Amino acid sequence: MQKSYPRSRRVGEQIQRTLSELIRREVKDPRLGSVTLTDVEVSKDLSHAKVYYSVLGGARDPVMVQEILDGAGPALRGPLGRALRLRHSPQLKFVPDDLLERGAQLTDLIRQAVEDDQARHVEPDDGGDESDRD
Repeated sequence: MQKSYPRSRRVGEQIQRTLSELIRREVKDPRLGSVTLTDVEVSKDLSHAKVYYSVLGGARDPVMVQEILDGAGPALRGPLGRALRLRHSPQLKFVPDDLLERGAQLTDLIRQAVEDDQARHVEPDDGGDESDRD
C-alpha cells in the first residue's frame, strides 16, 4: 500500500514557494537583505506554519531580520491565502535556520582537521626508492 503524501506537506511546499516570492516583492525593508526560506512545517489543520529561513552571507543582524519578518508576517497572510486559495491562511511563525551555517562550520572543522593530520604525518624524503617500502 502506497503511503499518501500529506496535504499539510503539499501546502507547506506551496507556502514556501509563494511566500518566498511575496517576501521578495512585498517586504520593502532594505535592511532585510537576501532571505532564503529553507523549509515550512504546517500543522495538520493548516492553521499554523513554521517558516524556517536563513540570511545569505549571515552579515545581517539576526535580531533585526527576525523583527522585520515577524512584523511582515500578518501583512503577508492575506496575499498568501489568496494566492493558495485557502479559506484561512495559516499564522506564520518565522524561525531562523542555522543549518547552512552549521554545515559550513563543520566543513571548515573537517578541512582543518585533515590539514593538521597531514602536517603531522609528513614523512621526510630520505632519498630511498619507494619500491623498498612496505
